[in-house]
Amino acid sequence: MLAGMLKSIMPRGLYWRAALILFVPVVTILLVVSVVFIQRHYEGVTRQMTGNFARTADYIRAQVEAQPDPQAAARRAEEMAAAFGMGVSIRPVPAPALTPDPVAFYDLNSRFAQAQLREALQGVTFVGVIDGAVRLRLESGEELLELTFPLTHVAARNPHQLLVVMLLSGVLMSLISFVFLKNQVRPIRRLALAAEAFGRGEVKPYYATGATEVRAAGRAFLQMRRRIERHIEQRTLMLSGVSHDLRTPLTRMKLGLSMLDHEPEARALLADVRQMEALIDRFLEFARADVSEEARPVDVPALLAERVAAVCRSGLMTTLQPCTSSGTDPLVMMLRPELFARALDNVLENARHYASRAEVRLDIGAETIVVIIEDDGPGIDRKQRADAVKPFVRLDTARGASDRAAGAGLGLAIVADALRSHGGRLVLEQGQTPGLGGLEARLILPATLRVMPG
Repeated sequence: MLAGMLKSIMPRGLYWRAALILFVPVVTILLVVSVVFIQRHYEGVTRQMTGNFARTADYIRAQVEAQPDPQAAARRAEEMAAAFGMGVSIRPVPAPALTPDPVAFYDLNSRFAQAQLREALQGVTFVGVIDGAVRLRLESGEELLELTFPLTHVAARNPHQLLVVMLLSGVLMSLISFVFLKNQVRPIRRLALAAEAFGRGEVKPYYATGATEVRAAGRAFLQMRRRIERHIEQRTLMLSGVSHDLRTPLTRMKLGLSMLDHEPEARALLADVRQMEALIDRFLEFARADVSEEARPVDVPALLAERVAAVCRSGLMTTLQPCTSSGTDPLVMMLRPELFARALDNVLENARHYASRAEVRLDIGAETIVVIIEDDGPGIDRKQRADAVKPFVRLDTARGASDRAAGAGLGLAIVADALRSHGGRLVLEQGQTPGLGGLEARLILPATLRVMPG
């Protein structure tokens, strides 16, 4: 339980965690030195000073008591006052009561000095600080001897200068440490931003800087990025090359079969050739999903309205619901418009194959912006949803297979790749809207892509 509470209050960023690791021990050591060492040291000094003063007070009292009459005692008291630099007076008994000033809770030396005076001297009837000076009353025969002296005669004052120097130097060193920490954390942040941008398909300039370990991580990231870029380029070239090479023989076959369209077998073969051409188009579309496209501001509601209108013309009854949002600002996001439009088309085309009606909704949240496409088809079983977004995986048995749904299993894979390149993700769920209840595809985008007006 304690670990959970500490985890909830501890900072999550490396910068502030490193600052805690650095400053907590330093502050603890300063507090221990200030409270334990300095206080004990000055208590010893105060004990020595009060002991010396107690002997002086006893001497003054003995000198006053040795006088033969009150006039001589008063004169001797004045001489003692001039000799020792303090107020010395004789008070009759009973003397007027004195009210000491309250001692501040942090003034430990003053409280300790008064206790030492009571312990070291006999016949103490009053000791306290009044108006910044110590008043001490001692029994002297039939009268009271009152001594008035500064607190510095019996107590070593707190080392304010030392504490101020410690505080100022600590603040200065803390500022310098924060600057150094910031310089050490900056390369890690740059590496994280470069990795995040590469995950969205953007290649931002990055060079390894910082400490040795951070440089090693940066160089490893650059090597990994180059390997992934080569892999993507090789895959794209392979798919494009194979698809291009297949088009020529398919075109000849299609031309030859079109001349024999009166034969039943030729018509079946011609349908197979057309299906192969459709598969090649899907391969090329999947290859183009990794091709770099510059991101630019896109009006998302307008883009949705355009794609919904296009799919309605193809025969799928689709409705676009109003945006669900707490604000009134227009929704403009930094997207790759062709790639994102291709993702929308693939989800809507998937709905056209397996459903007769679909609904498109836009949910604008604080952290994510979600495009929800729900149809009235059979949906996808929960156990098969993870496989549905994998390339070349077909789930026709789960969606009510038919010839009209023949494909390469790349539709949802293209959607998932397109969203990942924008820093988002594709989530497949079972719809809950009355009258629909089929597959619900949630195209989730980070709200950081949103372009705020002004």
